[in-house]
Amino acid sequence: MHGGRYAGVLDIGKTDAKVAIVDLQAECEVDVLTSPNVVLPGPSYPHFDTAALWDFICNALRQLNASHPIDALCVTAHGASGVLLDACGDFAAPVMDYEFSGPDELASEYDDMRPDFAETGSPRLGMGLNIGAQLFWQFRSDPGLADRAAAFLTYPQYWVFRLTGVQANEVSSLGCHTDLWKPRQQRYSSLVGELGLSGKMAPVRRANDCLGTVTTEVAQRTGLSPRTAVFCGIHDSNASLLPHLLRREPPFSVISTGTWVIAFAIGGRRVELDPGRDTLMNVNALGDPVPSARFMGGREYEEVMASRAPGCEPGEAETVLAGNIMLFPAVETRSGPFQGRQACWSVDDSQLSDGERFAAVSYYLALVTAEMLTEIGAQGPTIVEGPFAQNDCFRVMLRAASGRQVEVQEAAATGTAIGAALLVRSESAGRGRTKRHSQKTPVLDPALDAYAQTWRQTVRRR
Repeated sequence: MHGGRYAGVLDIGKTDAKVAIVDLQAECEVDVLTSPNVVLPGPSYPHFDTAALWDFICNALRQLNASHPIDALCVTAHGASGVLLDACGDFAAPVMDYEFSGPDELASEYDDMRPDFAETGSPRLGMGLNIGAQLFWQFRSDPGLADRAAAFLTYPQYWVFRLTGVQANEVSSLGCHTDLWKPRQQRYSSLVGELGLSGKMAPVRRANDCLGTVTTEVAQRTGLSPRTAVFCGIHDSNASLLPHLLRREPPFSVISTGTWVIAFAIGGRRVELDPGRDTLMNVNALGDPVPSARFMGGREYEEVMASRAPGCEPGEAETVLAGNIMLFPAVETRSGPFQGRQACWSVDDSQLSDGERFAAVSYYLALVTAEMLTEIGAQGPTIVEGPFAQNDCFRVMLRAASGRQVEVQEAAATGTAIGAALLVRSESAGRGRTKRHSQKTPVLDPALDAYAQTWRQTVRRR
């Protein structure tokens, strides 16, 4: 285990970027700074404002290190993003916002090239959600890019490169519906060669490999010790999964919530994944394939609530249950088990109080999540990580709809920083330890089960 008490975690989410300090002894966040993850409109195409992110990261590290001296750094970031670097280590092209629809223009040509789902476990997704589709569009749109590009890095590992100068790739990000990885064979797919990237992929390293220490420039800018170790890093949803993977006996499932809601089934029933329902084969930090499913639950919540205050009174939740006030999928039509469908309400939603709207959308999100768990063969308890873990309506409906125990972690508002910080330890860290106390969610009202059944029956008829 790496010595020291405090790990700094760079957590680059789709909506916000965070730098957190994790106490490795108590396994909890002790401080965090946050900044919006800004998308610039162009030129060329919508892309992440990586310069602003780097400024935020360096300034946050300086501020946080002053109060909690950082002993090691880890990075976790959203999927569906990668970086092309030139021979000097600069951007060969901006980092595309994966919600850019440009790659759809070449969808039929890309489909002729991409490997089958059986090879990669990667479903065909719209926009730039398959990194392969991004790269295909970039190379076609910018004929000189293939020559300029000297290296490809997965997104968390790009930030490690900025910290250390060391280039690497890592399997949890390569296995995140990129079309570039074969999870069962643990090697690159045929698409790498088709895209002309053979020999340009950075070396694959383990998530918990120490890639070195911060550069002199980073140490001077942030106030970090030049001896600060930096670890390879991990895809954000897999960071949420890691603590449970190390400490729990299967079967169980983990729900990572945020902009995306992602379900992982560990040791569940063997099922045939259906790419048409947004199921896929992810790859965990240890390199093993994990049946998974996802939808943009956080985005849907924001759209439905439209900045209204969260929460509801017990009477408002009871009104929603008793009146079968229901939201049907899909609010975000481009992802999830009900992609392609158009959302609708069972009532005139303009007449709902804010609390009733909150309860109804929370139930909706739980019911879609339960559908995902069925699709991936989940068994055993379900652990909820992230913002939805604090939502009582979501938890009780998920318990009713799935028929299995629901637990939430109490140590932090999000599990990504804690999981990423565990990379500082050896792979076997925590195995055999008593699992952290978690809150179990009871079913408080038998009306929840009736509501879930009615919702499912209605969805099947639509």
